[in-house]
Amino acid sequence: MTITATFAVAALADDLAARLKTLGFHVDRLGGITVVDSVAAEKAAKLDRVRALLQQGADTEQAYNDLYLKIDEVRTWLLANSAQKPTRAEGTFEETSDAWVVRNAVLEYALNKSDLAATVRTPAESWRMLPANNRDVECTKSFSLLSAGVKRAEPFNTGYSTGMSLTLAEFPDKPGLELVLTVNLIGNEIVFEIAAPADALLGAIQWPKAIETGNTAADVAVLPSMQGMLIPGDWPHDVHREEIANSRTLYMPWWGVLRNGHGVLAILETPYDGGVRIAHNAGGPTRVEPLWYASLGKLGYLRTARYIFDDNATYVSLAKRYRRYVIETGRFIPLEQKLLRTPALDKVVGRPVVHQGALYHFVKKAKLFNKDRIEANHNLTTFDTLAEQLRALKSNGIDSAYVHLDGWGFYGYDNGHPDVMPVGEEQGGWDGLRRYADTCAELGYLFAVHDQYRDFYFNAVSFDDRLAALRVDGTREEHSTWCGGPQTILSPRFAPEYVRRNHDLFAANGVNVRGAYLDVFSVVPPEESAQRGQPVTRAECAQYRRQCFDLLRARGYVVSSEEPTDYLAGALDLVHHGPYWLTPGLDGGDAIGIPVPLFNLVYHDSLLIPWAMGEGGGWGIPKSDAGRLHCLLNAGMPYVGLGADEKMIDQVKEACELNRRCATSEMVNHEFLDAPSSFRRQRTTFANGTTVTVDFESKECQIRRAQARAE
Repeated sequence: MTITATFAVAALADDLAARLKTLGFHVDRLGGITVVDSVAAEKAAKLDRVRALLQQGADTEQAYNDLYLKIDEVRTWLLANSAQKPTRAEGTFEETSDAWVVRNAVLEYALNKSDLAATVRTPAESWRMLPANNRDVECTKSFSLLSAGVKRAEPFNTGYSTGMSLTLAEFPDKPGLELVLTVNLIGNEIVFEIAAPADALLGAIQWPKAIETGNTAADVAVLPSMQGMLIPGDWPHDVHREEIANSRTLYMPWWGVLRNGHGVLAILETPYDGGVRIAHNAGGPTRVEPLWYASLGKLGYLRTARYIFDDNATYVSLAKRYRRYVIETGRFIPLEQKLLRTPALDKVVGRPVVHQGALYHFVKKAKLFNKDRIEANHNLTTFDTLAEQLRALKSNGIDSAYVHLDGWGFYGYDNGHPDVMPVGEEQGGWDGLRRYADTCAELGYLFAVHDQYRDFYFNAVSFDDRLAALRVDGTREEHSTWCGGPQTILSPRFAPEYVRRNHDLFAANGVNVRGAYLDVFSVVPPEESAQRGQPVTRAECAQYRRQCFDLLRARGYVVSSEEPTDYLAGALDLVHHGPYWLTPGLDGGDAIGIPVPLFNLVYHDSLLIPWAMGEGGGWGIPKSDAGRLHCLLNAGMPYVGLGADEKMIDQVKEACELNRRCATSEMVNHEFLDAPSSFRRQRTTFANGTTVTVDFESKECQIRRAQARAE
């Protein structure tokens, strides 16, 4: 043997020795695999045999490979007989003569064949979903899911769920339509899915059906309608509403029902084309059911709703479960993070909101045109006069503030959008607005403009029918309510570039704008346009609106809109109100239901919300309530009027100090201290330990800070 060959043999021996040592380690670890008791002796014998083979070693590559394969064979056997093997979600699917039934360890879902009514049983409660009816599918002619000539159910299981898939086909009123309804049980949750052919022309589908509840005080609907409300089953007033989500009907795309401490939370997981129908006749009961609207005339994509069944539920726990959902889906942006992305926001937290207007001019065709006192249709205050008003407010004790300015544009407030440049010369022109902005900076006030990119006025210089949002039937929305008169709706497709153009002009003319309010974007739900050249879905509308705010934030602006809605909560820094749903109108009516701060229980530490500070109602404030107390209860920002007296300024400062302390702290609880006899004494608790207790009868408020820990 040559020296080279000798070295090669030695090298192979060393290499195999190292590799055999590694195999020995792997065999030792195989001993840690637990097996069922009946094969424990066989496990020991198999391991003894491979250890013996290891002792014999291997002097060639082939011998080593054979040894590896024998060890791997033992490993495969051990895993096949392991006492702790991977498992699928436990559960069963059963078809009886009357129903299709799915069960897991905590839930049972039974769908009745005769009427498609469903029953969900938890360990402590039974919930019934109403049967199909002739409004299930809205089309040229509405019809029931029950009318399907084919109803075929089969098990549908994943590794995490147990479920069923129901195929419905051969509808007499819609030949060729095939729907697939899927039900997935995941622990104490059920995920409902609807799939239809992509080209199926439909108006809406209503499924799953409303949960049946009684007309007693113990049957409570939990509705995030505006800030939020509770509707007991025996509520003595009518409550009816049908609307898409991300609107005043549903600031957030969820709702719940409670019964004697048990509850159900329903979440629309595909919310842009999802909505709700609320029906409560005086004395009850309440029916709340999801609606899935067509997108550009078609169902188009999978629609999903998640129902969470909780045998120990309150309206607070339902809100908190939804908060967990938005955090898990990445949509929750804490205010602390927003302060980092927009440093100017630090000049807003803990400050009051000042609202000013330069020019309001109503054209003759405007619905609000004053025919009795014609000069009232033109209300002008120059930028210089507005600046002097701010100086006076500063001298009266408001050291810093967020200032919102209306009516700065060429035509004045709500007129000529989106072509509102140049700045109106009646108000003072570019020079006057520059001086106004500089005054705000000098006073320590953050200056923000009111702006609008949805209303498309016929007097806009770029008005073109092809830029307007078009309904599927070829019509468009038109009205003549606001100052500028006749208008339609600008297609969302064009809004971002109009925003860019207008705010480039502010910069080019040296106006130090620090914030912008884009009107109605966050209260009017996303909308679609069927313009042939520029079609826009509701989901795309949402993207365009967010892009508008992103463009402004990139300039360092504090960005705001009208009211809080779920899909824009992460994009906005503040809104201008987020109060309660009133009747007969939002300005000075009575509360619809029992007001509760559901939105703030989810989003308080993500979005700033100002409140009116009056003592007797206000916009969105029940006329029997002091807005000031709602502001304190929610640790919100206060509004302050230019003519505020010393008492009001002291109250504003109190609210500002509370907001400064609690704005970035989660609202962890809300409670009624005198329920069910009354709902006038309430308390909120924040994560930093602060509690706020208010009495709407005595108009008293008590604010307690957390006790400092003893060292």
